[in-house]
Amino acid sequence: MRADEVITGNQKRGKSKMTDSEKRENITVCGASAYEEKYYLNPLFARMPQAIRDELQIICVMFTQDVGGVFTLEMDENGKLQMRTESRPDDFFFDEIGSVLKIKELQRTKGELFRSLELYYSLLVQTGRKVKDPAAG
Repeated sequence: MRADEVITGNQKRGKSKMTDSEKRENITVCGASAYEEKYYLNPLFARMPQAIRDELQIICVMFTQDVGGVFTLEMDENGKLQMRTESRPDDFFFDEIGSVLKIKELQRTKGELFRSLELYYSLLVQTGRKVKDPAAG
């Protein structure tokens, strides 16, 4: 899968036909890059329980170690989780088929986590409610 392809939570695969303004509407939850060997968590989601943040980090980092490229979890304008993978045009080691299979596996094995993440997003981020830090008591 190249930089302009997307697999959504609905298991659709194909070239992304989103305009630049539509792409900006997605909110990145987290992501990892095999190129920079970095993980990113959006500060909007920093107050999620630590166990969930850890699991998301493991998912993203393991994905990029297995297939390469860049992997992000994003929320679309409808609050649905989207899994996006990108690769550089000159990255001949990126496993396109493996990325599709890995996403399908994640949808199957981590579906409950992803549904919980969508619920968290819809209840706390889209509605603009303040999130109480569970560590603060």
